[in-house]
Amino acid sequence: MTKISSTPIIGVDLGDRKHAVCVLSQDGELLEESKIGTTRESLAVFSQKYPAATIAMEVGMMSPWTSRYLEERNHRVIVANSRKLRAIYKNPRKCDRKDAEMLARLARVDETLLGPIKHGSEEAQRDLLQLKLRDNLVRQRVNIISSVRFSLKSLGVKTRSPKTSYFAAYVRRELMKENEELLSFIEPSLEVLDTITAQVKELDKRIAELAAIKYPETAYLTQITGVGALTALTFVLTIEDPSRFAKGRDVGAYLGLVPKRDQSGELDKQLRITKAGDSYLRRLLVGAAQYILGPFGKDCDLKRHGIELAERGGARAKKKAVIAIARKLSVLLLTLWKNKSAYQALKNQPQAA
Repeated sequence: MTKISSTPIIGVDLGDRKHAVCVLSQDGELLEESKIGTTRESLAVFSQKYPAATIAMEVGMMSPWTSRYLEERNHRVIVANSRKLRAIYKNPRKCDRKDAEMLARLARVDETLLGPIKHGSEEAQRDLLQLKLRDNLVRQRVNIISSVRFSLKSLGVKTRSPKTSYFAAYVRRELMKENEELLSFIEPSLEVLDTITAQVKELDKRIAELAAIKYPETAYLTQITGVGALTALTFVLTIEDPSRFAKGRDVGAYLGLVPKRDQSGELDKQLRITKAGDSYLRRLLVGAAQYILGPFGKDCDLKRHGIELAERGGARAKKKAVIAIARKLSVLLLTLWKNKSAYQALKNQPQAA
């Protein structure tokens, strides 16, 4: 196969079976438009044809391993943030071929227009997979519990809301007293709950061991009441390198915990958060913030600041306070990790005489 001597810019629209590719010269001349297979073998052949080329692709399910594979073959890979690509998803003639060409032309003109992101390592992705599989199981368990409760309620049987892991045993005990026939109908769902609960417990054990043995830096993060091994490990695996942020507060924007902005002239609207970055980690941080501000959260600077914000009143004051504490929590976690320091819950309060 003939090799191209120059270093072209290539746009790749990733697909499940075929990737659409568009190859441009440094002057913007169209050199090739084609489709290649999604296998490593097809990528290797294409890589040999255009050695050391710059390749732009959109973030997606296929982008982590594809970008890593092409980088290993000496390509410079730009993974574009799909939120920044209005020129693609608003294109009235949108198709795979046009998407690939747009990626290549944007990368040629100014790659910052693509809002490039950096995927984590394969090792971090594999470890993070265990946490996300656990989250999937927990969501399935919640759905089954809701289904059982609504089914019983439609027949006039009301159930309390015990701890999730004890729900199946509670329902069995209550129905054994009142309606064994009804119990036989929902027993299959309760058995599934038992299985999921056992799997979640096993994953919790593995996650705790993974954090303690392989990622000991999580111990600095779990000093904060409300931040467990799950949240700490997800934070470490998602960020990977704490030095990647020049300023600690940048991590809040990276995780989508800062408000959007729509400013023009004297008008500066108050908008909701951007929700950029990893949605799973953002949800865990919001959950930790809710715990800190809740009745079981210990007295600390974070809690006092959140209560102060909530007491100001206004529309959605409590929700805004939770988001603000989640953002400050992300900065605090990054600081503890970077400095390997001890956590002082009431650092900003005057010492008692």
